[in-house]
Amino acid sequence: MTSAGRLALVGSGEYLPVMHEIEEWLLQDRPPRYVQLATAAAPEGQRSLDNWHRLGAAAAKRLGAEQVIIDVRTRDDANDPKWAAAISGAGLIYLSGGNPSFLARTLIGTLVWKAIEHEWRLGSALAGCSAGAMALGGYVPDFRHPRAGGVDGLGVVPDIRVLPHFDRYAKWVPDFAMRPLVAPGSYIVGIDEDTALIGEALVDEVIAADQSAPVEAKDGLETWQFRSRGRQSAWRVEADRRYRVNSALALRVNTGNLG
Repeated sequence: MTSAGRLALVGSGEYLPVMHEIEEWLLQDRPPRYVQLATAAAPEGQRSLDNWHRLGAAAAKRLGAEQVIIDVRTRDDANDPKWAAAISGAGLIYLSGGNPSFLARTLIGTLVWKAIEHEWRLGSALAGCSAGAMALGGYVPDFRHPRAGGVDGLGVVPDIRVLPHFDRYAKWVPDFAMRPLVAPGSYIVGIDEDTALIGEALVDEVIAADQSAPVEAKDGLETWQFRSRGRQSAWRVEADRRYRVNSALALRVNTGNLG
């Protein structure tokens, strides 16, 4: 039975030496082919994209991997068969930072996103940092208009709303101001800088959300265990309080029909 590849939701630091250990873990036992999409930074212009591609090249070199740039800037690009085909054989697919709403709107339902899902479900690792991490959730909130104004995410981890750079964000936003982000059936997860929430399919059993009772995968959704890894912490945000993620956090992952 095929198993979907490892996942990483990263608060900051993509392609930098500080995240080398996590990127190395993502690529472990996978083809040394590092597929990178800086799509979220496309609204910032060519200079920003060039910077992401330069950082990505350095990260790939440290890992001994081939850098593969998927230069998707628009939905037309994301529906170009050339870019979709270039994702084939990836060991790690990484969505970097920028504008999370733009990233989700640009990729969702396109040939490139279908190719990413396909490779991940065959075992390639999938990561998103900052905007990329937000887009991998089921919903991308708008911090300026938290009760409305968000967009649908890519739905890999459908029940979460990710707050990246959380240590910096939480310094100037009090806990009660996060209340509008909380919604029934959703987890608000804050991820500090230089830190990731990492997960992979469970081999022996699937753990339910209460951390105790086993459940079966249903409708393409499996429950995976996620752990905080990096220099700082990940957090669960509930109404007016936050809780450090010290043990495994069970989250549903949309693995689809792996068969």
